[in-house]
Amino acid sequence: MHELSIAMSMVEMATAEAARQGGAQVHALHLKLGPLSGVVKEALLFSWEVACEGSPLAGSQLLIEEVPVVVRCPECRINRTLVSIQNFACPVCATPTPEVLSGKELEVVALEIQ
Repeated sequence: MHELSIAMSMVEMATAEAARQGGAQVHALHLKLGPLSGVVKEALLFSWEVACEGSPLAGSQLLIEEVPVVVRCPECRINRTLVSIQNFACPVCATPTPEVLSGKELEVVALEIQ
């Protein structure tokens, strides 16, 4: 499960930032996660708990904002949110839509520290 290595990297990064802030306590890490990132949300949440055990982040939260897959329809010339990642076609006109604008995210966006 590669989610554990991702969680461990995030814990390491957050611990280093807390140290740079004078030993601040991390309460939460905010993450944007898209369905095309290759990361399973539930596995990452479980891995976060495991990775935090025995670290300065023990008891902190991983708060995940799920980002939808948005594509640019070449026919409508407008951005559309896909109904399913199994069908990369415009949900309005059914034109295949190869241009992905969002949905690949695996991005730490904020730390809540005290």
